[in-house]
Amino acid sequence: MKKFVAATLIALVGMMGVGSTMEMPPRDATAPFGNATHYFDKQAGRMMKHFAGWSDGTYFKEQGTNKSIKHFDCDVTHGKASDHFQKTVQRLHSAHKKSSQGSRAARSLVERQTVEPAIQDIPLFIHVITTQAEAGVITQQMANDQAAALNTVYNKYGISFSLQGTTFTANDAWAVVAGADMDALKQSLRQGSYSALNLYFHTDLDGGMLGTCTLPSNVPPGSAPSEYFEDGCNCNAYTMPGSTMYGYNQGMTAVHETGHWLGLLHTFEGYACSGNGDFIADTPFESVSTNGCPESPWKNSCPGVSGGDPIRNYMDYSVDACYARFTAGQLARIGTMWQQYRQGQ
Repeated sequence: MKKFVAATLIALVGMMGVGSTMEMPPRDATAPFGNATHYFDKQAGRMMKHFAGWSDGTYFKEQGTNKSIKHFDCDVTHGKASDHFQKTVQRLHSAHKKSSQGSRAARSLVERQTVEPAIQDIPLFIHVITTQAEAGVITQQMANDQAAALNTVYNKYGISFSLQGTTFTANDAWAVVAGADMDALKQSLRQGSYSALNLYFHTDLDGGMLGTCTLPSNVPPGSAPSEYFEDGCNCNAYTMPGSTMYGYNQGMTAVHETGHWLGLLHTFEGYACSGNGDFIADTPFESVSTNGCPESPWKNSCPGVSGGDPIRNYMDYSVDACYARFTAGQLARIGTMWQQYRQGQ
């Protein structure tokens, strides 16, 4: 039983380590950002805009407007997935519900907690796109650290990424990447086959969002790159490790987006306490996406239906410090989607 989301995604925030406790930032003038629209970046040596400031430790305020906005607003919905993807997920979900063998397999996977067979050395290409004024703010070391953060999370599940290269582009329009600029950017910069992950990091991502990504699609073997140039994830550059988006600079935005790229939907898909949700049986129903890391008391948007929301799941909207796990069902889904859509492509 569960919920479902699909195709392109827009993200707005991050994650946290296993067993850690989220400490909310102070609200006074000594807070790292407060609700100011700019801060002094020591690395850049100048004032920089930031995209969100703390309001009450739960919600952010939109830059310059003081309007509350949700974190990690990924635009991935069931209605936006390809027909082939939707039918595949529905078929897998139905088979799992009806098959005792599927249940045994799920229990076995709970014990293993890895993708089998392992998915090793996925080619990774990182693209850093800044405005002319912000050129040099994002460094190669930050790109290396982002790749390391990705592997730190995914390696324990039998998945690894191999950084093939990093590109740096100073282009004011592409740093925002609104409208048709997205196609122009990806047609110019995307590298590798359909099984290669391309992560684009923008200093001024349109709408102040944290990211956007694509779900797997049915790309026939031997297809020209022009047939799948849109594939990949776009993230706010200030979510990279060592960057300056307070609370979201541990690299977990890219981890979340990569989850979509591998075929996962949000845990709160459908925003309901019944139905199919994300079509994965072992993720609890969740009718409201998570802000922050509400563990005392533990957030439960479906009381009487589940024992609590999956606030530490990488596919919720929690902060960087809160993220800690994928479920066995999610790992099984990743393995199936990889074999069906990307392996050997």
